[in-house]
Amino acid sequence: MKKAYLPRIADKLLKNALESAGAVLIEGPKWCGKTRTAEEIAASILYMQDPDKSESYLLAADTKPSLLLQGSTPRLLDEWQTAPVLWDAVRFAVDQRGENGQFIMTGSAVPVNNAVKHSGTGRISRILMRPMSLFESGESGGGVSLRSLFDGAGTIECFSTMSIEKLAFCLARGGWPASAGREENAILRRVYDYVDAIVNNDISRVDDVEKNPARVLALMRSLARNISTTAAITTIRDDIGADEKSLTEKSVSSYMNALRRLFVIEDLPAWGPALRSKTVIRTSPKRHFVDPSIAVAVLRASPDSLLKDFKTFGLLFESLCVRDLRIYAQILDGEVFHYYDKSGLEADAVICLKDGRWAAVEIKMGAKEIEKAAKNLLALKERIDAGKMHEPSFLLVVTAGEPAYRRDDGVFVVPIGCLRE
Repeated sequence: MKKAYLPRIADKLLKNALESAGAVLIEGPKWCGKTRTAEEIAASILYMQDPDKSESYLLAADTKPSLLLQGSTPRLLDEWQTAPVLWDAVRFAVDQRGENGQFIMTGSAVPVNNAVKHSGTGRISRILMRPMSLFESGESGGGVSLRSLFDGAGTIECFSTMSIEKLAFCLARGGWPASAGREENAILRRVYDYVDAIVNNDISRVDDVEKNPARVLALMRSLARNISTTAAITTIRDDIGADEKSLTEKSVSSYMNALRRLFVIEDLPAWGPALRSKTVIRTSPKRHFVDPSIAVAVLRASPDSLLKDFKTFGLLFESLCVRDLRIYAQILDGEVFHYYDKSGLEADAVICLKDGRWAAVEIKMGAKEIEKAAKNLLALKERIDAGKMHEPSFLLVVTAGEPAYRRDDGVFVVPIGCLRE
């Protein structure tokens, strides 16, 4: 019996996209719930990886791909990239039909560049789907809405019920829908299996180039050790060097690109605002996996070991918060960046909406760090050129604590266990 569907923030994104485009492509890592979300709205479904029918489907795709598009709409084409010709077939069918909401395409890997002939611009809308946020999986009570903060909420009052122990478990378990809401230790093994599949199979299949599993694992471990930092390719290469002395920077970049095409890693880009002074802004991205549980798995860590190593726990907590902020910002038509300049002033996350509004966020586990984080945010606010940009909609410190409140200086303090979109 299929597990009951847990509503996703992506549900509304998909509905809106189908109303405005002929086809919608849902991209994202394996196991994040793309197919399950699409099934909720699809009127007919083609499972390209159905073992009983995949050979027949591939033959049809080579002979007459339009046959695979026949069915009630919206028609779901699951794992379409196994037959890349479907992309051009969908684009052509959308042009011929002239109606919105015809197809939903899901994929957990980006095909090689020459696999499709046309971009699909104007016909195919794209949605990036990530694993579940804490609010979607039911761990966050959702008492504080990111939307309400952007809309000018003056006061907030909320308490998180998430203990540090539960936070460590949720971080190690990840936001994978099949594990959502479950707290037994056996469920942690699923992420280990996920990593093993990436290392031993998926990364070589994504571009049909054989890759050394030991090197892939060494790279992922280095990324995990450098999570939530701006580590350069050279730093990662040197970090790997102890295990893989013959691995070049070019090879590291190639392997990382393959992981990006599998939606396994998702770096956080740097923000480049207009400043009052000529302070040099650092442009290096921060290293993140699409879900911090991947880092926990490749490090062979556990909830108990995280509770004994708060430095690592803190970096992984930041990555968890970045994951959730990205999910919450997406429904607001926003993106998330980080800020770091030559003077050392930084913000762990900057949420920028398409209408020009923005907000700066610091992520701190402990209550003792809140004061310093608030001062950093206020200093950043003063550094921004208000004549060229909006004033920040709000300044926010995301914590692992219990109370959500607004400080006398206007900075909001909100536990990740209270936040929602």
